[in-house]
Amino acid sequence: MNKNTGQGGVFSLFKGVALNRILVALFLLQILLAVGLTAYLSIRNGQKAVNEVASELRIEVVNRVEQSLQTYLSTPRQVLRGNQNVIEMGLLKIENLATWESYLIEQLKIFPDAIALTASNEQQEYLAVEKLNDRQFLLRKAGKSTGYDLYTYRIDNQGQQTQLPEVIKNYDARSRPDYQTAVTARKFSFSQIYTPLTEPTLLISASQPIYNSQGQLLGVNSTLTHLSEIGDLLQNIKVGKSGQIFLIERSGLLVASSTTEEAFRLQNGKPIRLAASQSGNSLTQATAKYLATKFSNFDQIQSLQQLDFSFDGKRQFLEVRPLEGESNVNWLIIVAVPEADFMGQIDRNTQTTIFLCLGALGLATLLGIVTAGWITQPILYFSTATKDLVDFTNGEDSVVKIQGIKELEVLGGSFNEMAQQLRKTFTALTTKNEELELQLKQRTQELQQEIQERINSERRLGQHSRVLAELANHKAVSEGNLETAFKVITEKAANALEVERVGVWLFNGDAYGGLRQRTKLQCINLYELSKQRHSASLERNLADYPIYFKALASARIITVTDTRTDPRVQELWNELLEPKNIVSLIDTSIWVGGEVVGTVLYEQIGNPRTWELSEQNFVGSIAEFVALTLEVCDRKRAQSSLREAKEAGEVANRAKSTFLGNISHDLRNPLNSIIGITEAFQEGVYGPVSEEQRQSLNILESSGKSLLELINQILDLTDTESSKIELQLAATSIRGLCDSSLSFVKHLAFQKNIRLRAQIPEELEPIQVDERRIRQVFINLLTNAIKFTKEGGEVWIEVQPNSTNEYIFFSVVDTGIGMLSDDLFKLFQPFVQVENSSTRRSTGTGLGLVMVQKIIELHGGTVHAESQLGKGSRFTVKLPWKKVEEWGVRINY
Repeated sequence: MNKNTGQGGVFSLFKGVALNRILVALFLLQILLAVGLTAYLSIRNGQKAVNEVASELRIEVVNRVEQSLQTYLSTPRQVLRGNQNVIEMGLLKIENLATWESYLIEQLKIFPDAIALTASNEQQEYLAVEKLNDRQFLLRKAGKSTGYDLYTYRIDNQGQQTQLPEVIKNYDARSRPDYQTAVTARKFSFSQIYTPLTEPTLLISASQPIYNSQGQLLGVNSTLTHLSEIGDLLQNIKVGKSGQIFLIERSGLLVASSTTEEAFRLQNGKPIRLAASQSGNSLTQATAKYLATKFSNFDQIQSLQQLDFSFDGKRQFLEVRPLEGESNVNWLIIVAVPEADFMGQIDRNTQTTIFLCLGALGLATLLGIVTAGWITQPILYFSTATKDLVDFTNGEDSVVKIQGIKELEVLGGSFNEMAQQLRKTFTALTTKNEELELQLKQRTQELQQEIQERINSERRLGQHSRVLAELANHKAVSEGNLETAFKVITEKAANALEVERVGVWLFNGDAYGGLRQRTKLQCINLYELSKQRHSASLERNLADYPIYFKALASARIITVTDTRTDPRVQELWNELLEPKNIVSLIDTSIWVGGEVVGTVLYEQIGNPRTWELSEQNFVGSIAEFVALTLEVCDRKRAQSSLREAKEAGEVANRAKSTFLGNISHDLRNPLNSIIGITEAFQEGVYGPVSEEQRQSLNILESSGKSLLELINQILDLTDTESSKIELQLAATSIRGLCDSSLSFVKHLAFQKNIRLRAQIPEELEPIQVDERRIRQVFINLLTNAIKFTKEGGEVWIEVQPNSTNEYIFFSVVDTGIGMLSDDLFKLFQPFVQVENSSTRRSTGTGLGLVMVQKIIELHGGTVHAESQLGKGSRFTVKLPWKKVEEWGVRINY
């Protein structure tokens, strides 16, 4: 096929000119015209639209905010005006608040915006009702009936009252800001923003004073509103995409914001007002700092201000308007909108730009059509030749000959060469395509099979997860009810795995969990899926199946695909597996306390089964639930034993106390008589005594007093152990307590020429202790220190508070003989004394330090001993000192 193209007319002038030069010249002219005109109009209209929209939006938002706030703040006036009308009609009396409770609750239902309504009078009575939700209210009241303490109750929708543990002593509502504001203004007025006593938040109250006909103040009716409610109101007003609204006082303190930020921060559990310039929101903080720079005093802002400033390199539009009209409500409304939020107007300008571009494109198209008409004529010949080239079956060679444009002549030659090359490769591509189609068909079938297998696997995993979740929440498992739990576990496992038999087998031992001997496996529960039947009492002996038992002990899980060929279960084939047609099985060990106590056995009947990894993980989880049930059962059994032992110990302790109490009188009276008669003999009441007799009487007196002291210490120890000692706590001078203790042992130190001293900081506050008991502790420690200090030594008391003054430490230090560190643990054991070459000469019952420890523990403290052989000892008593009352929670309005 030979085709020749010729061109004439005006286009003949461009004969021999390169095609790229013609196209570039014409289309460059079109683009310059369209883009230049579009850019000029777009910039001009876009800037104008941004400024207009910014001004309109700010004014509209400020108007909406002002209107919403005026409406919100008018609600308290309506509520209180209605209450005053009711009082003037005589339906309510401010002198009697008992009838106000139901009335205030009904008002909260009518006016949901008022978070709390209060009434208080000059008789120091107070009543407040707060709406928690549509069914519950919070009631606070104080007065003569409550001893002028503030009590808090929760009221449900049936009127039932439940007292809460929030009690404030000596509550006087007349000192609160809402009451004081109304009394000062003598008319309806809003209070300044203040902090309540009941919770860490900020409130503003609207109050109406109530007077009688003589002008005497009777009381005040108020509404309380959280500043967070005003913040919620601002959040409902949309300001562009990222614009913000916030209110500030003339002082610069933040009132509320359309962000989630609170107008305060907590310091030591108390809310502290937050300045807008210290806000955690970067835009709020930057806006406040700009206004502070723009206006030296916010009182200068008396009218609408439209401003703009730069923040983070972006222009921000500001609208500032004073909010006035209510007494004590002199706030500034500030609306900050980023310039970027007005891109909607720019988008509309862009649409205009698009239409202009379309117009320019139309002009360019017109010029392009003329140009293309000159170019496309020869190209149409190429199209016809290409269609012929596609059909290689006609066997005809397509040859194109073109004259005129230089580039098209070259293109024609290239096309002819390409046609010849394509015809050669067509046959090879056809053959390759047939091969690829066959491979694609095979791969599609494989993918469909894989997808189906994955769907089945995910279905099984979902079923396994549901079963495990049901077992985790089952009461029998959590309570260790073995019989019920094992039935549930085996049944659910059989259904989830679709396996015929599932059984729980435990090694022989005492009652499901004692010492396992591992000579026999006992079936605790066996579930058969087809019969839906549970059974038990089967056994397998180690002597009959040693290889199987060895496999259980060496592996956590045994998976058997074909029981006929697996050597681990060959012993079971003839007797147990073949008769029941069990062809596959899986065994999972049950581990309790670090040892194997049994197994969970799954048996497949019929066709052999390959156990997937997900199924192996599932049966492992089932074994863990069995182990958990066994552990819970063992723990409950142990807890029962502990309770029985504790009860037996308490009975024995009561018997001991009763016995000692009964014999104390019988022992003390004879001993006192013996000591009295001995002293009479020593004083010569019955005549003169010889020196040998006097020595014997001294020994008799000393032995009697030691025995009487031992009886008294045993009885005191018994009292402390049975909690019979009642501490008489009182404020006690620390220096006086130490000085009196040192004075008591001064004669003992004088006998051994031992120096006594005290290291006590100045101006220590008193401590709340039982003075007599603590003095007994210090005397006991000082006596021991003097006893084991050689002549010429030193004994002293050190007093040191801790850094927070919560505790104070008393140390009794000596330069005595000391002891080994290994003997320190014996010090506080009853009837035990540490022995060495020096202590063997010292007498004692071994109960003194035990009594010291008991008394200190009753005071909520501890005793610690340090010692070094030959260098002395230090006994340190740690006692609670200052109880910080600020830790307590006080709730009040």
